[in-house]
Amino acid sequence: MSSIERLIVVVLFEGVDLLDVTGPPEVFSLVRRETGDATGYHVVLAAETMDPVTTSAGVRILPDMTFHEVSARSIDTLLVPGSVEVDSDHRVRALTDPAVVGWVKRLAGGARRVTSVCVGAHVLAAAGLLDGKRATTHWSTAQQLAADHPDIEVDADPIFIREGDVWTGAGISACLDLSLALVADDFGEAVALRVARQLVMYLKRPSGQSQFSVPLEPVSTTRRIEDLRHHIMRHIDEPLTVAGLAAHAHVGERQLTRIFKTELGTTPSAYIEAARVEMARNQLESTDATLERIVSTCGFGTADTLVRAFRRRLDTTPTEYRRRFRAAAG
Repeated sequence: MSSIERLIVVVLFEGVDLLDVTGPPEVFSLVRRETGDATGYHVVLAAETMDPVTTSAGVRILPDMTFHEVSARSIDTLLVPGSVEVDSDHRVRALTDPAVVGWVKRLAGGARRVTSVCVGAHVLAAAGLLDGKRATTHWSTAQQLAADHPDIEVDADPIFIREGDVWTGAGISACLDLSLALVADDFGEAVALRVARQLVMYLKRPSGQSQFSVPLEPVSTTRRIEDLRHHIMRHIDEPLTVAGLAAHAHVGERQLTRIFKTELGTTPSAYIEAARVEMARNQLESTDATLERIVSTCGFGTADTLVRAFRRRLDTTPTEYRRRFRAAAG
């Protein structure tokens, strides 16, 4: 291994999520190709023993080294994936193995940077590495993380969060966004954007971007709320008010608000704004429509309303969002 390569250690254990393990190395492997020289990363998969590890997908992976062996190395980045169990009621719970937690705590002490992918944040938390810090994880286990570790400021919205030399990432494909952010931190935005292009990622998303997307919201079991959701999307370019939605659903305004809070965990106004922002994002990514046109088709009313909604939900502006997308795609 060249002295200018950065050693990344990926923690392996039984039941680990497969994409959490394989996704980041795919990103890191492209750095050398894009830089055209000897710089880059050296990725090592480490486990308690050299026995094959069975992932949550049933795919078996062979470790490169044991935790004990890698503890003697100079670690640039310790990357900790996660694991979950799902009960009969489809409730998701993050798992932590005390032995793995112990090794993560020991290895983190000698690492320049520590990162978690998805529910790997629970392992970092159990190791005491997130105390007093703001952190994210997959939205489905965020409440568990907050309840188990009250000293952590859990934010389930961003796709990743950096707190000094500790990074936490949200769920599933957000591991690619986190990995690209690490590349940008090490080699600059230009290299990270070229890597994103090789991965055919439409956008190297900023950390403040929400991991939630309106079309991916959980489907309600109530026909009335589903009808309202479809009504909103059909009339997204028109003025939509709580009073109008209540009249459409033949309920009072207070009852409508209670229905939205119970079924979708949000208010009618917040849901409408989220739907409009999602539609605007899609148009910014896939069309050359002017901001005035997007304001009209998405029902924002004014450009100022559009900008405020983007700042509130994505911590960016429509112009900056499109610029980032075009930079990555181009």
